[in-house]
Amino acid sequence: MSAARDDLIARLEAAGDPTRAPGQQDYMKSDMPFHGVRVPEVRKIAKAVATDHPFRDRAEWEATVLEIWRQATHREQMYAATDIAAHKPYRGWLDGEALAMVEEMIVSGAWWDHVDALATNHMGLMLAQDPTVVRPVMWRWATDENLWRRRTSIIGQLKFKADTDLELLFHAIESSIPSREFFLRKAIGWALREYAKTDPDEVIAFVDRHEDRLSGLSKREALKHLR
Repeated sequence: MSAARDDLIARLEAAGDPTRAPGQQDYMKSDMPFHGVRVPEVRKIAKAVATDHPFRDRAEWEATVLEIWRQATHREQMYAATDIAAHKPYRGWLDGEALAMVEEMIVSGAWWDHVDALATNHMGLMLAQDPTVVRPVMWRWATDENLWRRRTSIIGQLKFKADTDLELLFHAIESSIPSREFFLRKAIGWALREYAKTDPDEVIAFVDRHEDRLSGLSKREALKHLR
């Protein structure tokens, strides 16, 4: 076990509240137990561990993140792996070369708490930093059989505002409009609602064009602050 993982587990165990843990596990419908640490505290601990155990190179960073992720015994350890991967000094490594690592975390995480963080932070940053490599991947994910890859393709640009690649966004959304899957319908509405803060007319026009195909949930979410 790496020194970083050893330190992380010790800090999470010390900060844990066994009385809170069962409620967290029930809320997330998780087979994996919790230490009982609140998310803001997990972030502080992850930042401290990443600061106290600096990585010498990309290979050590990726190996440590994946070690923590793959060998996690409690869900907060996986949250911490996600945070350590995006720790400020190492964000430059979130580019096309990190795709395999982040894709593994998205597919194996397979629930909204993991995937949403990875999609909006990691994949979003990777798309911005290395669009030539990452954009074609997100385009393919829009029609992937895996629910969580598809959700990632829809919400990966949530923070892009005026820099949003509308062709990519609309391709991702339109590919999942026929789905009855809640997590895709919700993602469609979320992505449109967020972009509406930048260009409400574009979102209204999109919803109008797809009025008969969009689910009620997607339309309500998309137009939440517009009508």
